[in-house]
Amino acid sequence: MSFKKEINRRRTFGIISHPDAGKTTLTEKLLLFGGAIQEAGAVKSNKIKKGATSDFMEIERQRGISVATSVLAFEYNGVKINILDTPGHKDFAEDTFRTLTAVDSVIVVIDVAKGVEEQTEKLVEVCRMRNIPMIVFINKLDREGKDAFDLLDEVEQKLGLRVTPLSFPIGMGYDFKGIYNIWEKNINLFKGESKLHINETIEISDLNSKELDQLVGNKPAQTLRDELELVEGIYPKFDKDSYLKGNLQPVFFGSALNNFGVRELLDCFIEIAPKPRAKKSEERLVQPDEEQFSGFVFKIHANMDPNHRNRLAFVKIVSGEFKRNTPYLHVRHNKKLKFSSPNAFFAEKKEIVDISYPGDIVGLQDSGNFKIGDTLTEGEVLNYKGIPSFSPEHFRYINNADPMKAKQLYKGIDQLMDEGVAQLFTLDYNGRKVIGTVGALQYEVIQYRLEHEYGAKCTYENLNVHKACWVHTDNEKSEEFKDFLRVKQRYLARDKQNQLVFLADSMFTLQMTQQKYPSITFHMTSEFD
Repeated sequence: MSFKKEINRRRTFGIISHPDAGKTTLTEKLLLFGGAIQEAGAVKSNKIKKGATSDFMEIERQRGISVATSVLAFEYNGVKINILDTPGHKDFAEDTFRTLTAVDSVIVVIDVAKGVEEQTEKLVEVCRMRNIPMIVFINKLDREGKDAFDLLDEVEQKLGLRVTPLSFPIGMGYDFKGIYNIWEKNINLFKGESKLHINETIEISDLNSKELDQLVGNKPAQTLRDELELVEGIYPKFDKDSYLKGNLQPVFFGSALNNFGVRELLDCFIEIAPKPRAKKSEERLVQPDEEQFSGFVFKIHANMDPNHRNRLAFVKIVSGEFKRNTPYLHVRHNKKLKFSSPNAFFAEKKEIVDISYPGDIVGLQDSGNFKIGDTLTEGEVLNYKGIPSFSPEHFRYINNADPMKAKQLYKGIDQLMDEGVAQLFTLDYNGRKVIGTVGALQYEVIQYRLEHEYGAKCTYENLNVHKACWVHTDNEKSEEFKDFLRVKQRYLARDKQNQLVFLADSMFTLQMTQQKYPSITFHMTSEFD
């Protein structure tokens, strides 16, 4: 198959939602359609013994939440689909923001009963900033929930989207009869017992036919006709160009757990979703069909296999072909590296691939060469933008609880920070290590992983910091800057890249400092122009 054809048959997308909206379950069901798994497992450990394929870290299994972003790939109807399943829990939002730099489109999952939740708002905002095409999937229709029109209103108002339903529910909860597929003009009837099987659909081209009444009953049929008339009157017609530009969001309804409405979503997705898109680097815009290979690291995962101290760098291929055993330039280090066993993924299962194309994600064995945001090319100096670190919300001193294991502790912290689990700051005046995270749950994950993967124990001490701000000045020799360094000495630290960071203990302190030192700028993210 030609290079162009390979690019055109790739679809790389992320699934985002608030925790518990059914994101991981949806991922599982998509894989089921791709024939990639034979039986789907829900995240809730008590329902089905088999854990979800995409949750493979011990702590995820215990808690029933997804902590790390996993990458899953499968083939469906001749299309190669790469899914990046992101953690929904807000404590891991940073991982999700970074993953969004590697996707070409997004599916937003919304719980029918809870509607739009806070975490979904934040993530959708990031997608809107980047004009990422989005499809909305309203999940859990087999439960009692909000009225379909109310939900669509909520999605429009809270998320600022312009929606157009491509499927519509017939009833809800106890009265849930099925879904009318506006996109394909057919009906899918809901039978509660067929949880793991894939339902047949019945084609209905004329909504006024008696057949509809026979299938769902007179009253539901009439309600459906009225509602579809309303849909046509209120919502814009689906337009692929508007969707691809991020100006129109199609909506599907279904129940991922019951495998319902998922096929409709997938069939429409492979038809309308964008192929691998061009990506901006600091130097220029890079097109996927360029011959020269380039890609960037958007995630690092340490200890995929607890028995081997290995790290895997996840690389999104932007242009050209990535070939095994070929030397590529690591732009930041300015040295050539070659990879004998690049991996393609299916959660825990990895297979070695000889060649990968734009849109694909490959995992490269890493002995510590990579950090998030690194670029690999065939020789051209390119730096892909847009993978910042955000100012953490929580700060704690980290202390070694076992003096005999200091080396393991430092190695563990070092690797986990490269992975982007949290940020490490070293105080200038006494060298103490401070860990900053977006959410409190990450401290538990760090403690757990240090002990189980590195054999090191740590304790934490609270530290009163409001925000970490990256410090920038045009003149490091100025009196003002020297005064700042002297007066604020106790609050200054360095991040892992040795950038100067000011740890402000309150909003008030930060404002006063900004007023006192006008020539210094304080940034809330580490990547600034």
